[in-house]
Amino acid sequence: MSDTLIINEIYGSVQGESTHAGWPCVFVRTTGCPLRCRWCDTSYAFKGGSELTLDDIVAKVMSFGVRMVEVTGGEPLAQPNTPKLIQKLIDKNLKVLIETSGSEDISLLPVKTNIIMDLKCPDSAMMQHNKYENLKCLKSTDEVKFVIASRNDFIWACDAIKTYHLMDRCDLSFSPAWGHVHPKDLVQWILDERITVRLNLQQHKYIWGPRAKSV
Repeated sequence: MSDTLIINEIYGSVQGESTHAGWPCVFVRTTGCPLRCRWCDTSYAFKGGSELTLDDIVAKVMSFGVRMVEVTGGEPLAQPNTPKLIQKLIDKNLKVLIETSGSEDISLLPVKTNIIMDLKCPDSAMMQHNKYENLKCLKSTDEVKFVIASRNDFIWACDAIKTYHLMDRCDLSFSPAWGHVHPKDLVQWILDERITVRLNLQQHKYIWGPRAKSV
């Protein structure tokens, strides 16, 4: 297996989501994803891209002079060399995040990786791909994100948090699916349920608009 990855884009911006929102970040977007979530906003990354060596990717990331990098997709763990890339980035003393659907094995990731796992709710139509054994691998520095597209998704997410005892395991966030749930409605549901989760808004969509790429 050659030391390469198919990369859709590499760009600098600010982190738009997660507990790291607002901080300068370099994004490495891999090509390809085995899932087809109904609300997906990065379908352009399903195909295309360029094959780059891991060293070339690291060099490009370092050229931005930013200490945080997120490996995202698509689904970055669909390519087997992604953990190796992350280790190389960690070796450069970078803070490395990965955004993954949780449909791939996260136990392969270096221990210093900051994992943001998107556990799929019913309205994604991809819930059957959730690899629940991944939840056992989560660290206190990791995060589980639930994209909420309906009241039904919200109820399911609350039940999942209780079923898998996630409340004290890692950071938890509920993100309103753009165009499906209004943030103020999700806030009210959170308050009514009295569940301790963080509202996760996609800041980049508010800054540049929902259709902008490479932001």
